[in-house]
Amino acid sequence: MKLSFLRKTGIQRLYVVTHFLLLSALLSGSTRIGAESFDAQFERIKKSATPAQLFTLLYAAPKAGDLHHHIGGDWRMEDLYRIATNALTAEGQRFYTRVRAGSCPEEGNTWVRFATISRRTWQALPECQQGEFVALDQLTAVQVTDWINSLRLDQPGEGRDEFFERIWPRLGALQQDPYVGMEMLVETMKRYGAEGVRYLEPQTIPDYWIDPDGKAVDGEAFYERMSRRLRQPDAVATGVDIRFQVVVIRFLPIAEQRVAAAYDYVDRHRDLFVGINMAGREDNNKGYPRRFLDIYRQMRHRYSGIGLSIHGGEADEPNAHGRDTLLLGATRLGHGVNLITDEDLLLHLRSGVAMVEINLVSNLLLEYVKDYKDHPFAEYLRTGIPVALSTDDSGMWDSGMTEEYYTAVKEFHVTWSELSAMGTNSLRWSFADPTLKAKLLEDYRQSLTRFEQRFGGANWAEQLKLVHPVAYGYARRRWNITF
Repeated sequence: MKLSFLRKTGIQRLYVVTHFLLLSALLSGSTRIGAESFDAQFERIKKSATPAQLFTLLYAAPKAGDLHHHIGGDWRMEDLYRIATNALTAEGQRFYTRVRAGSCPEEGNTWVRFATISRRTWQALPECQQGEFVALDQLTAVQVTDWINSLRLDQPGEGRDEFFERIWPRLGALQQDPYVGMEMLVETMKRYGAEGVRYLEPQTIPDYWIDPDGKAVDGEAFYERMSRRLRQPDAVATGVDIRFQVVVIRFLPIAEQRVAAAYDYVDRHRDLFVGINMAGREDNNKGYPRRFLDIYRQMRHRYSGIGLSIHGGEADEPNAHGRDTLLLGATRLGHGVNLITDEDLLLHLRSGVAMVEINLVSNLLLEYVKDYKDHPFAEYLRTGIPVALSTDDSGMWDSGMTEEYYTAVKEFHVTWSELSAMGTNSLRWSFADPTLKAKLLEDYRQSLTRFEQRFGGANWAEQLKLVHPVAYGYARRRWNITF
């Protein structure tokens, strides 16, 4: 016999609704009946866990997306050595690196030690200069270690000059070789997928690549090669979805033309390319944001639905670069360290007009903050400015996304709700198409539920023993965490 819900008393209605919700939770597995929220459990774990246990927990945690991510800077350098030396067999390409300098009277070059060049470039050198280089596959074990370390910012006293003026030039021909670039992209997807990242938006330049014969790889050929490589089983098996931003170096004389070309390219390859980014040292005043106001307005007159994220506020001094970057049309700001100096802008950002891509490890190593107590991340996070964690150049930091999460938890006392909200931000503010974005958000929600159920009980420490974390050199040097 049917009972009319409307005729039940208030207590009866509450009884029915409560039992309906409990039954639904049991069937869906989305709630641990009678358990406290995972926020409380996370705080208990933080108080009792060893550093290695906490790092392991965060390694296992779902991490959604990494939106501020440079191809080349994200390469794990041990993997790079293996791929670069494999190129001799796979592509007939051989690379040479400079192991000594100053031995030739006809110096005539600006290569730093361990700058890496292609065989074609090496063959064109005078004999004496050739002698300063050794093939990568012929390096001694000590030289291999030194070469790998030369591509990392891992020593006291190294900072942004070492990073911008020496480390990037050392990559040399490696960052322009299409075989190396595509294989390293898949290696990076594997590494990020293992620690719970499910979406990447790397920044790249489609017409930057050069074949072993010295011929430029045009943007169409690059797109075809990249599409084929990403369809291969090992790339698909990573579980990582990837979309690209075309990056423009902001201080180049032809930067405006490059912006126009980037919009055209993204528009013609919207299945893989979703946005534009501008990068380059902000302390080079040739790349100031307002220089580009006219060209971005012209591009918006012609194109729709192309995302714009710009490095903004990665500077020491107070300036108006943050608000000028928003004026260009950006909906994401990369770094944003000095936005804290513009109070009107902070109030504006609290309305949710743009998200700040936070790069904690990068900002410390490049000395945009001397100590994390000086970093404005917590102020942004807890005053309602949308933020998400990202890695910037994890290979050059010798770190990963887990190191960003661990830094946030240890240095800023970030809660589980804050971590998961930032993960959601990394997907909501991505430039992925609506269908992919909806799928990623749902997958992330389900992953959070599974994680909370797995580690929500008293046996969390036993569950951690089933996790196989990877901690890179940054975790070892800063927190003495090794596995």
